[in-house]
Amino acid sequence: MDDHVRDQLKVMADDAGLNLSEFVRDLLMEAVVPVYEEDVRHGDEPPQESLRIVDRQVLSLLHRILGRVLPEDANDVDGDLDYQLMRAEILEAGFTGSYWYETAGFQTELSKRDCGRVSDILQMFRIITFSIRHLEERGSPVDEKLALELEFQGFDHNDPLEGHMADYVEFLMRGDKWTELKPQLERNDNGNSHHRVLDSYLRMLAEYRRIADGRERGHSRYDYLLSRDELEQISAARVHPSNRK
Repeated sequence: MDDHVRDQLKVMADDAGLNLSEFVRDLLMEAVVPVYEEDVRHGDEPPQESLRIVDRQVLSLLHRILGRVLPEDANDVDGDLDYQLMRAEILEAGFTGSYWYETAGFQTELSKRDCGRVSDILQMFRIITFSIRHLEERGSPVDEKLALELEFQGFDHNDPLEGHMADYVEFLMRGDKWTELKPQLERNDNGNSHHRVLDSYLRMLAEYRRIADGRERGHSRYDYLLSRDELEQISAARVHPSNRK
């Protein structure tokens, strides 16, 4: 590893009261030998097998209140008065076999780590897009093949985790952030890559971080842009090392 990374690890090891080898070994063991790992499948949340009495009371009361404030002609996802009273009855009577009404439509949580990965991936592709545009404006455009390789394709909608990440991308782009990536998503079936891309993105992200970490922090608005060689390095990282020529 680079000397400055080793130095940073040495400081962290000293703070933990360990030598460098012990500290790095513990980090590696934590990564590859988890003591307990929850088997999380992304998708619809399973129904609750049991609820605390206080939760049943609160949810039942909310259903009764909602049922009485709905307009008489209500017919959307909240249903009508009878529908809300039925859900209240399920909770009050403790019909656990029908508790699925309470979690229907809820998805498994997308972890903070995976949410952060999505944001980092979007930011990387944003910098790539600006860098390609800057090179073109300077009369040194990248070739079409490289530009296509560095387009953000979205995520695989058929993969549970990547599909959830795609939903998060859509949510994040409702505002005015990362709007420069929307044309790329539109060109790639509105963000459905149709094949798993997360591993490739993470390899690209690791290379992007190495490039960014090797730079001195400047103050110009061009300091964050990537050169043609750096763009090619990130593109090459898409391919798994075992498949590189």
